[in-house]
Amino acid sequence: MAQFKGKVLICLSGVDYITLKSGRKQKTGCFLKELTQPLGKLLAAGYSVEFANPNGSAPALDPMSLSGVWFLPWVGELAVQQKLLAQVAESTNFKAPRRFADISDKELVSGMYAGVFLPGGHAPLEDLKANADLGRILLHFHKAQRPTAIICHAPIALLSAQMAAPGKPWAYTGYKLTVYSNTEEMLNDLMWWDTVPKAETALRKAGAAVRVSWPLFPHIIRDRELITGQGPTSALALGDALVAALKAAPPAAVVH
Repeated sequence: MAQFKGKVLICLSGVDYITLKSGRKQKTGCFLKELTQPLGKLLAAGYSVEFANPNGSAPALDPMSLSGVWFLPWVGELAVQQKLLAQVAESTNFKAPRRFADISDKELVSGMYAGVFLPGGHAPLEDLKANADLGRILLHFHKAQRPTAIICHAPIALLSAQMAAPGKPWAYTGYKLTVYSNTEEMLNDLMWWDTVPKAETALRKAGAAVRVSWPLFPHIIRDRELITGQGPTSALALGDALVAALKAAPPAAVVH
């Protein structure tokens, strides 16, 4: 078993839907492999994890992510990832995450978290894009230059930093990052006969230097403390990059 290296905070959505342009609520949640593949890398490297979301509710999984197609050609990998999550759910606070509001500044500056990770799925578009408490948490890791890994739709959460520092320039202005692309999202528009909010557009408008690759191709970008992955096929690479960044980071220090 790997020696304990530190704790990573995993921030999740607290809802199981996304509101489409028509007002209809589409069932969704956290995308399984975007959570479990980086999670597996963290655990194997000796890191522990703690979960948090806006309301402390049990996280929902995106039904679309519970298909072997996302693990082709290794369809059996779906069961492996589901087993991993079941084990983690029994040994951590996954079923009852901490509320963002209950994570104090004192805890953050104490260095108790080595880094932060936000998995994707459409749900972050609903409740992570304008959450002041999440913004406060992200700003801590930004100021401390601690590893911050975010994948697929979850980079929309970076906009929450504006809520935590109103009237100031957005902390991630000019950062190179990737996110689930508008081109990929249009496929969901067609599937659901509606329009999904576009994370790529929102991040470009906010001032990020967004770079996207071909749909379904692995693609990660690291800029300073921020590590982003475009979509489900980037999950393993994101996990590797996060572990490498955690190992390379200096010990967490108090940041005022």
